[in-house]
Amino acid sequence: MVGEPVGELASHPEESPAGRRGEVAPATGIEDALAATLAEVMGAEQTPVDRHFFDDLGADSLVMAHFCARVRKRADLPPVSMKDIYRYPTIRALAAALADSTPAFPAEAPSEAPPEAPAPSPSPAPAFADTPRYVLCGALQLLTFLGFSFLVALFTAWGYEWIAAGTGLFDRYLHSALCGAAGLLVLCALPVLAKWVLIGRWKPEQFRVWSLRYVRFWVVKTLIRSNPLVLFVGSPLYTLYLRALGAHIGRGVTVFSRNVPVCTDLFAVGDGTVIRKDSFLNCYRAESGLIQTGAVVLGQDVVISEATVLDIDTAMGDGAQLGHASSLHSGQMVPDGERWHGSPAQRADGEVDYLAVGPAGCGAVRRTVHSALQLAAVLLVYVPLAVGGVGILLAAAPQLTEVLEPGPTALADWTFYAEALLASLLFFAAVPLGLLFQATVPRLLSRTITPGKVYPLYGFHHEVHRLIALTTNRKFLMRLFGDSSAIVHYLGRGLGYDLSRVEQTGSNFGTEVKHESPYLSSVGSGTMVADGLSVMNADFSNTSFRVSRTSIGPRNFLGNRIAYPPRGKTGDNCLLATKVMVPVDGEVREGVGLLGSPSFEIPRSVQRDSTFDELKGGEQLSRRLAAKNRHNAATMALYLLTRWLYFFWITLVAAVAAELYDSLGVLVLALANVLVLVSGVLYFVLVERVVTAFQPVAPLFCSIYDPRFWRRERFWKVPSESYLLLFNGTPYKSLIWRLLGVRIGSQVFDDGCYLTERPLAAIGDGCTLNAGSVVQCHSQEDGTFKSDRSTIAAGCTLGVGAFVHYGVAMGDGAVLAPDSFLMKGEVVPPYAQWGGNPARQSSGRDPVEGWR
Repeated sequence: MVGEPVGELASHPEESPAGRRGEVAPATGIEDALAATLAEVMGAEQTPVDRHFFDDLGADSLVMAHFCARVRKRADLPPVSMKDIYRYPTIRALAAALADSTPAFPAEAPSEAPPEAPAPSPSPAPAFADTPRYVLCGALQLLTFLGFSFLVALFTAWGYEWIAAGTGLFDRYLHSALCGAAGLLVLCALPVLAKWVLIGRWKPEQFRVWSLRYVRFWVVKTLIRSNPLVLFVGSPLYTLYLRALGAHIGRGVTVFSRNVPVCTDLFAVGDGTVIRKDSFLNCYRAESGLIQTGAVVLGQDVVISEATVLDIDTAMGDGAQLGHASSLHSGQMVPDGERWHGSPAQRADGEVDYLAVGPAGCGAVRRTVHSALQLAAVLLVYVPLAVGGVGILLAAAPQLTEVLEPGPTALADWTFYAEALLASLLFFAAVPLGLLFQATVPRLLSRTITPGKVYPLYGFHHEVHRLIALTTNRKFLMRLFGDSSAIVHYLGRGLGYDLSRVEQTGSNFGTEVKHESPYLSSVGSGTMVADGLSVMNADFSNTSFRVSRTSIGPRNFLGNRIAYPPRGKTGDNCLLATKVMVPVDGEVREGVGLLGSPSFEIPRSVQRDSTFDELKGGEQLSRRLAAKNRHNAATMALYLLTRWLYFFWITLVAAVAAELYDSLGVLVLALANVLVLVSGVLYFVLVERVVTAFQPVAPLFCSIYDPRFWRRERFWKVPSESYLLLFNGTPYKSLIWRLLGVRIGSQVFDDGCYLTERPLAAIGDGCTLNAGSVVQCHSQEDGTFKSDRSTIAAGCTLGVGAFVHYGVAMGDGAVLAPDSFLMKGEVVPPYAQWGGNPARQSSGRDPVEGWR
């Protein structure tokens, strides 16, 4: 269905917006043409020109996206975007706006052209590698992985033998500490050494993916992002690591984002800058089969808020600020002292300040002492426990020690497997123990932090805050309870969320929810959250932090990937669309929908979303909710069972490797590492295939109380996708996608894309998928679930952090800019460039309107 419009556009390139040369009709002609086009799309004889698209005509965003696509194909009409539909919601208003502004509309907040902005990188033609080079790249990456596995096995064997040779508890502890310190030093130094040996200094350039140059890039990128020092994010040790990699980092800089810049010589940050979590500042991007590197330059005292993307060739002046859920596209520069937000960013209206907390005393001495204490804790406590834990396990389980001793093999005795099976059942004990810990220790620690009080970084209160955030954001447990009735009990009673009076729906929250303090997170009664919610309970400067309550109003619906700040200006009965930028200034919005970044108002709901309202109350709801709870309970049991089986398999592989160590040496340990990874991929592919065997993933339009939706929730929960991260940037990622049911072409470069419904996604040859991009073939709004296929044609590019919704068709060679949101039902013409949130056709920077 979605592939048909793409082919239609591709066969008539002269009708695409870029190919128009005709005159635009006058206002009355535009009105008639728009009315006729809308009537054709809606299957009606005529459409009144003064009726509201959504309230009166009963249209929805999917219908209007098809209308926009049909308008863009007409040579006598200017292009129309979904943003224009919401701004001018009648044919008459839309026609008048088109007549006044051709071919596009003014942006909400005019912004002056920034002085001396870096020139944006040109969009290259798609670059396809030849097959031998593609195969060679994959072979070299495989050899690199095998070599690294062998080195890890070699060090593991040496370390264990040295620790085992110790006499007495203290001697073994000392050996464990020294061995762990040596291993940590090697792991931390290896990425730095590899970067300077294989790359030298990064410089602005571009090169083909799958080339030998790319292999060196991939090795360095992989080592940089797997360095243990990434775990010290937010610490002075983290910025020290970036300096060692060649980044130009000023004094007093604080970085909370785990997305480590790769091309570090092109990353410059002035004194006193703070970069919040979930920000992308990669200093490279992939486009049309090429890796492009470029500078990201931040001045002094800059504020980069949460969930932002800075493309290559961007800059921010001294004292500049970038709001949350915003992005700078290539060529943009924020002048000194200005506050910008949106995607792509524009100057913010009013007096909004994204630095909401004042400074505190946090000098060089405090930072140095904190770093020294962190290192001491790691080297003297955490590392010895982790390294020496194997010895403790062997001492506690003599039957495992027999495996390491020469003589009759323990593996020939069935009792060994029985005992190993019993030992693996400890996996199930971890769940109640984890719940008990979360319900007690973080709650007690939270009493030491006063909401609203400003604390300096790198002190006692900061460490307590980090510990609370770390221990209460456990993805395993959130995924276990999410998309079920159990999630409200886990968040409320277990973690400490204030959920007011819970109106149970069985899907109040998805499987991805995170926070900075659960004890300061409030969600009103009747509110539903789709997935990917990030509750921002803390404000940071480069020297201080403050926690405060974040409240989401009652009867709201929140879409995907929303970062909600403590100063969010939304109240009762709001719809927050996917990737929306929650406003932090102006009046409190109530009874409306919000879409885009910066956000604008849309209808709270449309007729299509009320199709299943009769199922949302009364005795019928009670029956269906009980049935959903039973189905979800079985899903949770399957989730635990599949993880335990894999855990048991790993235990057996480790035991066999230990048994064969005396005869085969280090080689068997390296092979065990490889076997664990390969078998894990095959195992979870099989799990996914089994889950979908009796109910294939297909387009749906149904209630959340329909068993077909429950089976879709099972598809999201039971299989694992975390192993896919290991294959980012390699040819093997496409192979795994194909095994999972994705219709994917050859030589697709995937640097970290996520596909929610694999069988509903189609990706053409030579596509380029950047880190953090998402193709989500479904949407849920209140109690209605909708899904459809999405087609990404050959040679397309999805930018860093881009989000593609369901029912979308992108033509050959189309480019979606970083952090953009391509709404459901959109049709992108071949070789077009789209960008923004929501995305629309663009043609580069415009000095008056920002992005066109």
